[in-house]
Amino acid sequence: MENRIGVYVCHCGTNIAGKVEVEKVAEYAGSLPGVVISREYRFMCSDPGQEQIREDIAKHRLNRVVVAACSPRMHEKTFQKTLEKAGINRYYLQVANIREHVSWTTEDPETATKKAMDMVRAAVARVPLHGPLPTHEVAVNKEVMVVGAGIGGIQAALDIADGGYKVHLVERLPSVGGHMSQYDKVFPTLDCAACIGTPKMVAVGMHERIQLHTYSEVEEVSGFVGQFKVKVRHKAAYVNHEVCTGCGICQEKCPKKVPSEYDMKLGKRKAIYTLFPQAVPNKPVIDRDNCIYFQNGKCRACEKFCEMKAIDFAQQDRVEEIEVGSIIVATGFDQMDPSIIEPYGYGRYPNVITGLEFERMVVGAGPTLGKIQLKDGSVPKDVAILHCVGSRDLRYHEYCSRVCCMYGLKHAHQIREKIGANVYMFYIDMRCFGKGYEEFYNRVQNEGVILIRGKAAQVTDQAVLPEDEGRLIVTAEDTATGEKVYVPVDMVILSAAMEPRVDAQQTARIFNINRSKDGFFLEQHPKLAPVNTAVSGIFLAGTCQGPKDVVDTVAHAAAAASKSLALASKGVVETESMISWINPEVCVGCQTCISVCPANAITYNERRGISSVNEAVCLGCGSCAATCPSGAASLKHFTADEVLAEVDALMGA
Repeated sequence: MENRIGVYVCHCGTNIAGKVEVEKVAEYAGSLPGVVISREYRFMCSDPGQEQIREDIAKHRLNRVVVAACSPRMHEKTFQKTLEKAGINRYYLQVANIREHVSWTTEDPETATKKAMDMVRAAVARVPLHGPLPTHEVAVNKEVMVVGAGIGGIQAALDIADGGYKVHLVERLPSVGGHMSQYDKVFPTLDCAACIGTPKMVAVGMHERIQLHTYSEVEEVSGFVGQFKVKVRHKAAYVNHEVCTGCGICQEKCPKKVPSEYDMKLGKRKAIYTLFPQAVPNKPVIDRDNCIYFQNGKCRACEKFCEMKAIDFAQQDRVEEIEVGSIIVATGFDQMDPSIIEPYGYGRYPNVITGLEFERMVVGAGPTLGKIQLKDGSVPKDVAILHCVGSRDLRYHEYCSRVCCMYGLKHAHQIREKIGANVYMFYIDMRCFGKGYEEFYNRVQNEGVILIRGKAAQVTDQAVLPEDEGRLIVTAEDTATGEKVYVPVDMVILSAAMEPRVDAQQTARIFNINRSKDGFFLEQHPKLAPVNTAVSGIFLAGTCQGPKDVVDTVAHAAAAASKSLALASKGVVETESMISWINPEVCVGCQTCISVCPANAITYNERRGISSVNEAVCLGCGSCAATCPSGAASLKHFTADEVLAEVDALMGA
């Protein structure tokens, strides 16, 4: 077949044209073999630009198209649809990335123009070798799984269920609610966190289309978009929740007390416990590691006093396989342990606490019943709040945790309001970015909080003056005055960083998703696909993707829910065509491809002694093609001939 190639060079406003002479590139492209039409246009992705391509395909009988523009991640699908509307296969397109790879990375305009010409020449050399790839559609299971039942997971589950589809909401703890259930108030409105969160918790517990899987964890995910199979381990609670009424007698009679993780170990819970009074479901579980019966075979007080006979010490973990069409990962965050920052004395000085510990102290239903107090029970007269503890610090986390400024200001307000103590805030910058946040900052200033612009260097119990004996001394440089300051206080609150959950790597492996360098889960594109992952059909919601406040978490979760709803409502999904293929005539059955496939898409046929690809599961990553020693594995649309033709053209061959 005669090659009839059309080349289209985009100005991208001044993104490309500001550095590359696009007219010269288009003129040069017109001289290349097989090119019958070459044009430049200010915005090729616009409707007029796409219409020009469609007209040229019809008028000049084009059978291949090269677009020199921005990254294919941005607009490759746009131009593929343009080709299809014009009547030719979408894979007869090649995109030359002359924005990110040329204009944005090359200082000299002459060099940039020459480089753009080289990339266009390579694309023109490659595109004749493109073959038509078929598209396939598979049915979508209309049920959805949401993993993690904090405020983000709850919001996503409610949106999907209200849209008419069944949701499996999986939570590792005995109750839904997440971190928000631990808070007293939320900024900047100072609404009661429980007043906002509890109705939503009750809603997911009562919704007819939401099935709760609390005290459960995902163990394995297989399948592909539209047809995922998820193995969920339901941990043994040693309480029959079908029978239990949640009366609380078992907890009242249990003799064993242990520090409460939910209360940040400021209070105690029983060995049989519910997470908090408003827990959903409000049914207890037995902590096997601390239960006297499981330790020495004695006690069983909970069983003795349970009128419903709900205690079942023989209960075992149960694994259930659930089939869903899409998955939303909303596994949340951890608060950084600031004990690794030794100068701040966390873990050494009992009255140096974290922001989350202060939340449990100040909340009315917490271990101190809302009383702000020191370890000896006395009320502090002076409190220091240290910002950016572990955030914006190359030794710990380079990123800003976004919420610390605001929750530090909230704590300052609560202290001034409840006990009238002096509050000293040590900060680098105040980043009050949200709606009403700057106004809240001004409000706190007007309440008499003392702001010291300078990051605290040290917290010590070594008094400078005799009257400060027994107090904590915060040392810092006030960058506004250039003076070193020593502030004696009774309590120090550390605004510790948000960080990925401790098991984030294991979670990433289970769901086959990626992590960014900060450890949070990586979205497909920060602007165009902020809730998508590299795995089609798996979406992100909330702080597992990066630090967020409640407002942004809820918005992010709603966006993820909309993606799952779109899949479910459409009913079918188009699978990726650029996938791997193993030539059975060449395969020697070494199974190297199986060991490197991240999607478990390759199986070994014992009878034939060869490997084969499950096209529905393959992600098209190319790992198998890169490692196959015999050359049997290849990636459709990225064959050796296509890539080498491109390389040869770049080398001037």
